[in-house]
Amino acid sequence: MIGVLKRVDRRLKRQLQEVEVRRSLSVTRHNFLSFRRWLWFQMTRNRLLFWIGVVNLSILLGAMVALLLPIWGSRTSSDLLSRDSPQPRSTFLRNGLPYNLSRPVNILVLGIEPPPSTIGYKPKSASATGTSDTMLLVRFNPNRPAIRVLSIPKDSQVVLPKIGLDKISRAYALGGAPLTARVVSRTLNNVPIDRYLSINTDALRQLVDRIGGIEVFVPQRMAYQDRTQRLQIDLEQGWQTLSGEQAEQFARFRVSNQGDLDRIQRQQMLIAALRDRLTSPAILPQLPEITKIMQTAVETNLSPEELRAIVHFSVQMKPEHWQMLLLPGDLSPYSQDPSSYWLYTSGQDQIMSQYFGTSTIGAAPKPKPLTSLKIAVQNASGRPKLSQKVVQYLKHRGFTNVYAVSDWSDIQRQTNIIAQKGDTEAATKIQQILGVGNIEAAAIGDLGSSLTIRIGTDWQ
Repeated sequence: MIGVLKRVDRRLKRQLQEVEVRRSLSVTRHNFLSFRRWLWFQMTRNRLLFWIGVVNLSILLGAMVALLLPIWGSRTSSDLLSRDSPQPRSTFLRNGLPYNLSRPVNILVLGIEPPPSTIGYKPKSASATGTSDTMLLVRFNPNRPAIRVLSIPKDSQVVLPKIGLDKISRAYALGGAPLTARVVSRTLNNVPIDRYLSINTDALRQLVDRIGGIEVFVPQRMAYQDRTQRLQIDLEQGWQTLSGEQAEQFARFRVSNQGDLDRIQRQQMLIAALRDRLTSPAILPQLPEITKIMQTAVETNLSPEELRAIVHFSVQMKPEHWQMLLLPGDLSPYSQDPSSYWLYTSGQDQIMSQYFGTSTIGAAPKPKPLTSLKIAVQNASGRPKLSQKVVQYLKHRGFTNVYAVSDWSDIQRQTNIIAQKGDTEAATKIQQILGVGNIEAAAIGDLGSSLTIRIGTDWQ
């Protein structure tokens, strides 16, 4: 009996041991499965974080590449050119400048001012060692046809990569023409920029001297000296034929409380004078040779054929086909730098949509009533107090924001209605009301106005 009980006891112990082993194995297996699940979760999370990091890095690098790479196509396979166009003014243009534009082209034109340390040294072409003292976005449109010149104040506040808010003129020193073009495009509603052209002050002097000077009205006595820049300006008031050096003085004179704006007005006057001189019968036969010479004095990604097509198109445009604009904005009285120029988004949208074909960001602004536009009246007739009479006449017609400004010192035969902000439609309506006036889209009138009426001797 005792032996039987001992055998039963041993059997029960073995069964209990087997149960413990199975339980232990079950717990171990459960822990192992839990460990596998934990390990899988950690690896999945790490992989997810890794790919999220890769995606973010790709986006960041893509944005940097998009900002830093040129935004134009290859100059060797240009789609800008055509040999089919209206007949040029003369046979020599057809032979010397045989290429024509096949579609609208936007070109960023940069006027480069050398640093003080290099003044006196004459480089072969513009380079990124200076600053962009002048910035123009020019649209050549063979479909209309028209040439639009948008002046961009060099003190305009924009966002620069790795810096943040700064003046747009600094972009050239950071990355040359490619970065400047990218910043301009991003700032101005992503307007496409097909090519760039950089020209330094020495090239401007060469061009003006090569064509025998340009005729310009100097609106005031200009006297200024800057020893650091080795710049001395000395120009008398009135109509003058300026040499290359004098043209540079006229363009760079900047002594006023208007920052860069009054200088932009003179630059646009200079552009008009160059246009008139280059299209004169005495200079037209020389254009093919002048174009070849100037190719060595500028830095551009325009091919020689494209440059000739631009020149060919430009000289065929009459003055009324040119429209010169100023990017809307205002000087900031609250900034540490009082010359800072802050852009108006609504005015910018209107300019870029109407003249450069970009899409308007957000809802299009409602046009102001004609009678509420800021209209400046300037007497250029030589008849005393005529501007006040015109102001009263317009007020009687319901205009509420019209005012007189200082007389224009050059007596004009014809009244000019200057669309200061490019609103030629409003200028046409004013022309109909006055019964006189030549419409001109340019930023050469009163800076605070939408329209400037420069009264000539034809006013009765």
